[in-house]
Amino acid sequence: MQRTLFRRGALLAQKAAVEVSLLPMSAPIQPRLDRAMSSVTIPPPECMLRPLEVPFRYLFGPGPSNVPPRVLAAGGRGIIGHLHPEMYEIMNDIKKGIQYAFQTQNNMTIAMSGSGHAAMECAVFNTVEPGESVLVAVNGIWGERVAEIAERMGANVHIMVKAPGGVFSNGEIEKALAKHKPVLFFLTHGESSAGLAHPVDGIGDLCRKHNTLFLVDTVASLGASPIFMDQQNIDILYTGSQKALNAPPGTAPISFNERACQKMFNRKTKPVSYLFDMAHLSNYWGNDGQPGLEESWRHHREVAGYLWKGLEDMGLKLFIQNKDLRLPSVTTIAIPEGYNWREMLQYIMKHHNMEMTGGLGPSTGMVSVRGMLKF
Repeated sequence: MQRTLFRRGALLAQKAAVEVSLLPMSAPIQPRLDRAMSSVTIPPPECMLRPLEVPFRYLFGPGPSNVPPRVLAAGGRGIIGHLHPEMYEIMNDIKKGIQYAFQTQNNMTIAMSGSGHAAMECAVFNTVEPGESVLVAVNGIWGERVAEIAERMGANVHIMVKAPGGVFSNGEIEKALAKHKPVLFFLTHGESSAGLAHPVDGIGDLCRKHNTLFLVDTVASLGASPIFMDQQNIDILYTGSQKALNAPPGTAPISFNERACQKMFNRKTKPVSYLFDMAHLSNYWGNDGQPGLEESWRHHREVAGYLWKGLEDMGLKLFIQNKDLRLPSVTTIAIPEGYNWREMLQYIMKHHNMEMTGGLGPSTGMVSVRGMLKF
């Protein structure tokens, strides 16, 4: 019965539409439509009249990575409202997944809309006020970025500098903490510009000893290298979706522990960004032991090992010589002497459809950066 009524209603609607379209247009309306149409002086571009074509590429750069069909299919599902009950259920599921990947029980755990830079700025903007001391470990491009972000918002920035791929000892870090007395110390766990997985153990303890928040960037390493936010006393941790997490770019998971929240929500001034203000984001997100992660770490390390051996068997030299310090998700190859790195990468792309890069920031021209094919 209901289907019959629905079909009759649809037929009546179609009939009414035809009848309306056949009605003669009144004189006052016609000139107005003519004027509206004639006011469009810029025609639609030809590119909008063609279907979108995207070539297939093997994405072997430091990111983004190739996305599995299951993930692409999920992105094609219907849209629902951001305040619908179903949306909050999805957000709660996402939160639980981030807590698992970060190995944390922090309630203040969300997924931001934006790239890894969004989470980077969110972390600094919410925990640092103008004039406060910030210490940044710079051994690649990401430390440089954080130093500039903190400087722009008025922090008193101090940097520890090493060449790309350099490792900061805990002794060096503690000496700098004692000297500069920062409210925040930043370290990159997965430095993709050099292919380095920086050791983290013990640094969180040092930061607590000196009353400093410990901020760690895992954009290039989460899911590929072990990280334990709670066990390693990391106060703020963030990542990006487009690397080892195997998702499209545009989502930046981030988590704050209770120490960070105490600093964040007891500010004297408002954060410089409204969009990244955790007071609003935490309200929206409702924030007022199974196998899987270990297998991902093991898998990345195993596949990277095959790649490293194959490259070395070909006579190539890896930029990070210590295997224990290599980032499994990003392999950096030292440019062979006498070769033009730009010409090499252009040839690989042209003839093999493989994307590789020639380093990032201070490592540009020193290395060829190759990410991992995801499965």
